Amino acid sequence: MVIGNAGGGKSTLCSVLCARYSLPYHSIDKLQWQPGWQQTRSVDYNREHDNFIDQHRWLLDGYGSWESVLKRMDAADAIIVVDHPVWIHYWWATKRQLKSLFTNQTDAPTGCSRWPVIFRLFKMMWWLHRVQRPILLREAANRSHKKRYIHISSPSHLNRFTANPV
Repeated sequence: MVIGNAGGGKSTLCSVLCARYSLPYHSIDKLQWQPGWQQTRSVDYNREHDNFIDQHRWLLDGYGSWESVLKRMDAADAIIVVDHPVWIHYWWATKRQLKSLFTNQTDAPTGCSRWPVIFRLFKMMWWLHRVQRPILLREAANRSHKKRYIHISSPSHLNRFTANPV
């Protein structure tokens, strides 16, 4: 599983990992959001999420509900946390949002334009960094004796890992 704040390069990393290891890829954002940024009903989200992690091989990218994050951590054989300094997440997310004005957004949930939610995104990013990040790092580290745990903490670390994801 790959998890971390928005704008950290998770989707790009996932495409490399999926190509290298022939893994089926699933985006939590695409599972969590319906057209117009309407949240998927929790019963539907949980059913589909659990179907993904019940498979023999998978790669899921994103947050979703905290309950699903913990389930994913327990089911995964590797936990990759992309955790750059927060200003990098903001900068890369801003660039992605601006780029989405001029290009097709293939990584956005179906029927969801990125631009209308930019302020909500930035508020969520701050909350994830200040509140959820320490809990996420602790939960991932607590599983490191049973799982492969990779904490990517800078763009250069991300580049090195993406170039040689072993």
